[in-house]
Formats: sequence, C-alpha cells, structure tokens
Amino acid sequence: MSGNYSSAAGARNSSLRRIGVIAAFLGVSAAAVVAFRPSAAVEEVNLATSAPIAVDNRLDLAAQSAATEARPATSSSNPLFGDIIQNAVTDALAVPEPAAWHQVRIARGQSLSNIFDDAGLPPQDWMLMTRLGGDSAQLKKLKAGDVLNMRIVSGRLEELTYAIDETRTLSVRRRGVGYESATLTAELERRPAESVGEIRSSLFADGRKAGMSNRMILEFADIFGYDIDFAQDLQEGDRFAVVYDDILKDGKKLREGDILAAEFTNQGKTYRAVRYVDREGRAGYYTPAGESLRKAFIRTPVDFVRISSGFNLKRRHPILNIIRAHKGVDYAASTGTPIHTTGDGKIEFVGKKGGYGNVIVVRHSGNNQTLYAHLSRFKPGVRVGSKVRQGQIIGFVGSSGLATAPHLHYEFLVNGIHKNPMTVALPRALPLNSQALVQFRALTAPLVARIDALSDSSVASSR
Repeated sequence: MSGNYSSAAGARNSSLRRIGVIAAFLGVSAAAVVAFRPSAAVEEVNLATSAPIAVDNRLDLAAQSAATEARPATSSSNPLFGDIIQNAVTDALAVPEPAAWHQVRIARGQSLSNIFDDAGLPPQDWMLMTRLGGDSAQLKKLKAGDVLNMRIVSGRLEELTYAIDETRTLSVRRRGVGYESATLTAELERRPAESVGEIRSSLFADGRKAGMSNRMILEFADIFGYDIDFAQDLQEGDRFAVVYDDILKDGKKLREGDILAAEFTNQGKTYRAVRYVDREGRAGYYTPAGESLRKAFIRTPVDFVRISSGFNLKRRHPILNIIRAHKGVDYAASTGTPIHTTGDGKIEFVGKKGGYGNVIVVRHSGNNQTLYAHLSRFKPGVRVGSKVRQGQIIGFVGSSGLATAPHLHYEFLVNGIHKNPMTVALPRALPLNSQALVQFRALTAPLVARIDALSDSSVASSR
C-alpha cells in the first residue's frame, strides 16, 4: 500500500501548485483559497490521503497554518467569486482515493485472524466483526476457496463483503469505533434453456458436446438410471434431449438449474421424465402419465464405470484359478470412487469377510439384501444398525481381499438366494394418487410440449 500513499503525496503537491495558479488568476492569496474550502471536503481529502509520510504531513501543516492566518474571502465584490473558488478548489484538491479494495481468497487452514494479521490490521477489528451476530457468524466458518473483499483506507478496515451463497452477501462497515453488518439479498433470474444430442462415444463426452455441465450429465443419468444402465446399454445413435433453466445473477450465468424435462431414446425405445414438486415440497421425476421413475432399487451402485465381470455361476476365479460361482457383478472403477446404496434399508454388516475384503451388507424391505465388497474404506458414520437412503454414499471402491485390480463386487439377494443384479425385476415406487395427478398434468403440460418439440427437431436433424 506504500505505493498508493506515495502517489497521494505527489497528487497533493500538484494540487497545491494548482491552488497557486487559481489564486493568481483571482487576485487573492493561496491561503485564502485554502481557507474558503468547505470543511466537509477537507475531511474527505484527509481521509483519502492521510498517510505516515513526512513530506505529506508537512504540506498539511503548512496549508492549515496559512488558512489560520488568512482572512476568509467574501463574495461581496463579485457575486460569482464564491462559486468560482469553490468549484476551482474542489477540482484542484480532488486527490484520487487510492485503490482501497483488496480481494482475498481463503487458503486451506486460513482464518479471519490470519487474514487480518497478514493485512496489518488490528486484531480487535476481526473480534468486533465476529461478535455482531446474525450472518456475521459465517466469518468464523470460512472455507478454502471463499472470497473476502476488503476496503482498507489509511491502515484501517472500512468495509468488508463476503458472499454467503448465491443470493446472500454479508456487508460489514465501520461505524464510529465499531462495525455494523447487513445481509444483502440478490434476485436470481431463470432463463429457459435446452440441450439436444446424439450418442457417438459416451453420455459424458456427447453430453458435454451438447453444452451440458458435468453436474447435469450426472443428474440426467440418475433420472433414467432405474431403466437404463449407462455402463453397458448405450448404443451409437441413441438420442437425448433436456429442458432446464439457466440461473443468472446480475445478468451473468451462475449455473444450470434442475432438469425440468428430459428424454432419452435407447436402442429404439424412448424414455421420458418431467420434474414435479408435490404440495409437501418433495421433488421427483415422473413419466408424462404420472408414474414415478423412481424404483425401490437402482441398477448400479457406482457412476460411469464398466462391468469387468458379470453374474456367472460357472466362472473361473482369476486368482484361485478354480471354477467358483460369481454371484454378483464386478464394476471396474478407480480407487476412491463413491459407492451408493441401491435402495433404502438398514446396515446389517460392516467389516471384513474373507476374500471379499472390506464389505457392507444392507437389508432392505421385502426380504432383499445387497452386498458391496472389496471396498478401500467405509464412509464415516456407516455402522451396523444405521439407516440408509437410496443413493446414499456408504463406502469407496478399492481392491481389498482377493482382487486383481480396484473394483466393486455387488450382489443382490432375494430371500437369501442370489439374483443377477442386471436382470432382476425392480419394483417401482408408488405412482401419484388421483388428486395429485390433476395438478401434475396441469403443471407439466408445458414441459411435455417442449420435449415434444425438441424430440421432433432432433429426429428431423438426424435424417
């Protein structure tokens, strides 16, 4: 900041020279010109330029001394005299305020006290801020990557802003010897958007080519994950269409909103989904007829992987080199890939099971069980008796036990009998009742119409 102060001192010297020129033109002393300047403006200049630089302080003293000895100028002889002096002096003494705003990106392990220390600010300032209450408490919980904007003038923090989330910004300003805070709320704009594409290599690659973000591609796969296995069911020429909202703040795009409607044509069969929020605020995806796309179980417990070994009761074990039934499906994935439970249930076993290595067993309703093996580690908090929800992360892919490479071994049992997880019939969740169906059809009709239009255009362009 020393550079800013030096430039302020130079501007002050230039300002005093301009005062001399103005005084000569008006036929009065320079001291009279300085004396005439309104006190409020003088305070503004002092606030903007005060700094521990000897030459600047001497200039301040000289100007103040001259102003004390001089008789105030009057406008009796010339009615325009006062206005001319005021405008001229305001222009002459308008020293530009240094660039006082500084942006600080929080590093790992940093706290508000560290940031104030690095900026040379007194510790009592950050202590006062964190005691303001309300959203100011967020300053105690800064995370790596968060951004603080700080306005520092003459070694004092005058203002601080912190974006709490997309819509709320905390603003803290100096007031006297302390600070005051306020939370500013911005309005978000939703702008209709859509994406269409065709599978040439993978959903991820072709989704990105169609303008979809990684988050949206994962959401899309999750919507249709009950009916389509994106690890092995895709074919070249499959088509997809998505209707969603772009979320904007101050005219700038922040992100995509939730998928509102979607369509996927896989191997000649078309699947559709529309988003519906019921009166209790629960969101879900349904067919245009009102049937839930959610099933009691999802097919795959990991995202975007390949099957390295299928369900085979006569498979030769790759390590033991003997015929041993493979009563599940192996999903090849890198170590650390999250594993999701495929249905609601309760944890029945967590620990080691021979060649399976680290294992989790979940018991579900209807005498169903699922088993997840070769984990590298368990998700903290997962223990016997814990309730889990469909899609919840329970562990991470690894190669514990008898495994040649990182993968997840997944089994599905009904009444204690192993079933092929890829082909076992999965019941759907309950459909909407007749009362909710009326509201559903009214709210989703425009979305169905947009998907119709996208589907027609997609088919036409592929011909």
